[in-house]
Amino acid sequence: MKITHFIYMAIAVTILLIAVAQESIGMNDKKQNMSGEGMYSSATFAGGCFWCMEPPFEKLDGVIEVTSGFAGGKEKNPEYKKVASGMTGHVEAVTIKYDPEKVTYETLLEVFWRQIDPTDKDGQFVDRGFQYSTAIFYYNEEQKRLAEESKKKLEKSGRYDKPIVTRIVPATTFYNAEEYHQDYYKKNPLRYKYYRGGSGRDKYLKKTWKEHEREFTPPVSTMSIDGEAKYSKPSDAKIKKMLTPLQYEVTQEEGTERPFENEYWDNKKEGIYVDIVSGEPLFSSTDKFKSGTGWPSFTKPIDKEYITEHKDTKFFMTRVEVRSKYGDSHLGHVFDDGPKPTGLRYCINSASLKFIPKEDLEKEGYGKYKGLFK
Repeated sequence: MKITHFIYMAIAVTILLIAVAQESIGMNDKKQNMSGEGMYSSATFAGGCFWCMEPPFEKLDGVIEVTSGFAGGKEKNPEYKKVASGMTGHVEAVTIKYDPEKVTYETLLEVFWRQIDPTDKDGQFVDRGFQYSTAIFYYNEEQKRLAEESKKKLEKSGRYDKPIVTRIVPATTFYNAEEYHQDYYKKNPLRYKYYRGGSGRDKYLKKTWKEHEREFTPPVSTMSIDGEAKYSKPSDAKIKKMLTPLQYEVTQEEGTERPFENEYWDNKKEGIYVDIVSGEPLFSSTDKFKSGTGWPSFTKPIDKEYITEHKDTKFFMTRVEVRSKYGDSHLGHVFDDGPKPTGLRYCINSASLKFIPKEDLEKEGYGKYKGLFK
């Protein structure tokens, strides 16, 4: 009897353990289904050309992935050419996978509004048609509420003299665009910059959001307060006193110094190069290379926070001009014939730069960059 009783007890315990395990699995499944992607959430926005909508979101801490694609239409698995023709009822959009513990939906909304013209119902900038119109696709009632609140806040701001027509609609099936569209700005940086510069988007955004002139501007809450406070452009009178005639011509009048006859083209010392007007940290000797052009050349900036790029059509050619963000100094141009890993060549005038040797970084206020030379 005792043995039989023991067997029954063992069976009962086993059944109980199985039930608990099943319940645990069920709860995990329920949690996964409620969130859609486990610990991550989704957001989908349409802001015209999806090439231009990926970069500003990908810069945000907490964003896991940004995918270009199509939303809002009824046709299954649409192709880009068909969507672009306006035949499918879809709009170009990006869907964002993000960690709500690190970045809020409110922040994503703020970034979204800062990339578009919400008063244009017939497209965005150079791209015309419903397929390029703006929309917020919400996945739940909370996203809907937050989107509507942000829209009302923008309407009351007085920033626009026309009604805001951006739609706020339920999310439908999102279809990924072809692979060559994903991260287009990384795969084809110069072509992307030419398109964006000529589209009219940046000119409009700069005028509308005067306090944030960069192309990929995160919301105020995520911007570097130190950067805003520390770097600025002096008055023209002060700049003239600060600079030599050549430095003034290059930085303020978009001039170009002579190759092989400038201060830093062959500088081999370790350190960083800063804007001679504002002091913004721009380039590091760790990214400097011998290009043979006679000007200082770099594969990348220290931090793109301090660099802006603009379409330059002077001298019957199309190039990408490089300027400092806060000082607005003309620095030079960027080309896509550089070495690995970036494939870029930032060709910069020495007259736009001041060199800070690595041993002077701390006393000059650039101590945070000492780690570049360990």
